[in-house]
Amino acid sequence: MNQHSITPSTSYRPLVTTWLVLVGLTALSVLLNRWLQGAAWLQLLVAAIVWIKGEMIARHFVETQIAHPFIRRVTHAFIAFTPAALILTTFFGQEFARFASI
Repeated sequence: MNQHSITPSTSYRPLVTTWLVLVGLTALSVLLNRWLQGAAWLQLLVAAIVWIKGEMIARHFVETQIAHPFIRRVTHAFIAFTPAALILTTFFGQEFARFASI
């Protein structure tokens, strides 16, 4: 069995770059809301941005790629939950609220 040893990053450059991209995605979200206010598919774009930001945070700050596979899977499932809930409440708000309130 060939296992590669992955170590945490010690460089600040990827972290600063990731932080700048996160700030840019946040600004893009605000601009999209101003330009496309009221568009039904805007929530799909917002959900995609939320998912991308969560994955970036997990990869670069939490470093899930070096975590135990179980922890990695739980983290990615947690990250996927928020965009999925956003989409469900946007398109199936009443039905989803009824289901969630049981």
